[in-house]
Amino acid sequence: MVQHCLACSGVCSASLLALGAMDKAGRPSFSAKKHVRLQERRGSNVSLVLDMSSLASVEPICSVCTPRDITLRFLRTSSHILTREELRQQARSLEQLEEEFSKIPPNFVNPEELDIPGRALKDRYKTILPNPESRVCLRRAGSQEDESYINANYIRGYAGRAQEYIATQGPMLNTVVDFWQMVWQEGAPLIVMITKLQEGKEKCVHYWPEKEANYGPFTIGLQGVSEHAEYIVRDLTIQFDGECRPVKHVFFPSWPDQQTPESANALLHLVSEVEHILQAADSTGPMVVHCSAGIGRTGCFIATRIGCQQLKAKGEVDVLGIVCQLRIDRGGMIQTSEQYQFLHHTLAMYASQLPETMGP
Repeated sequence: MVQHCLACSGVCSASLLALGAMDKAGRPSFSAKKHVRLQERRGSNVSLVLDMSSLASVEPICSVCTPRDITLRFLRTSSHILTREELRQQARSLEQLEEEFSKIPPNFVNPEELDIPGRALKDRYKTILPNPESRVCLRRAGSQEDESYINANYIRGYAGRAQEYIATQGPMLNTVVDFWQMVWQEGAPLIVMITKLQEGKEKCVHYWPEKEANYGPFTIGLQGVSEHAEYIVRDLTIQFDGECRPVKHVFFPSWPDQQTPESANALLHLVSEVEHILQAADSTGPMVVHCSAGIGRTGCFIATRIGCQQLKAKGEVDVLGIVCQLRIDRGGMIQTSEQYQFLHHTLAMYASQLPETMGP
């Protein structure tokens, strides 16, 4: 029987070819079994009679659906909206959440999609690459393509707002100047760092100064430090070409790699701090968020903030839809089922703190 493509209503050309139903020019062949009636008569000199009457009803042939097509279709259409009560129940259903998470395509990038000279030297992990459609490109006068590369993606925010975040890897020794170039060109008011410098091995280099330091053409100065129970806030300035801008740096060290924080409250406190900083910021540029690879803890933080915004505005949340949107923009966002479960748990805690009059 002719197979139908997952993402198409027509008959896949691959299926027709498998049945010998296409000629060399790509036209339907007269041997198509579905629309051919064979009449064989013993002793007749006419052994094959073709019935052409049904050819007009043949479904249109569509292009072959690639795994990439199927992945994007899933990510663009999947949704699981939860009321606050449903969210509380879902947060306790760990096996169900694990099953739901396992079905989400990671949407990782094939290295062949990023044919950029010298790119691999700027990737902390060779399998964690920026999705080409949303990757950040450094703008440098007269620069070559390899000089525009940074392992970072623009990430949509609440209600699909474009370029609300930049998710990136922890800077390396040879990418620190690129990192500050990105912060400057994007007018980022805030950097959220969700990793320690060392966690068994190097996760990120120390890319900010103790007082003041030059990173390529950029002068970064430390103006003040505010220590909180779960995080540290640094007031930085970035100077370039005679202009000086403020940048906040929030360091959240108590989140182990590929794991979850000990407390959901700590993460909610971090989200609250970020809200205060952004409300007071002059720049409306995207906030920069990074861990080590820029997908696990980074994805959890961004998803948590978007989920909190959904709950506050509508009284409901679509966690599956949020994660799918993140993975369209940067492959692999939210790395483990434990992180997916923790995301539900954190949002359920946030929902319980909202007034009952705010919706479902």
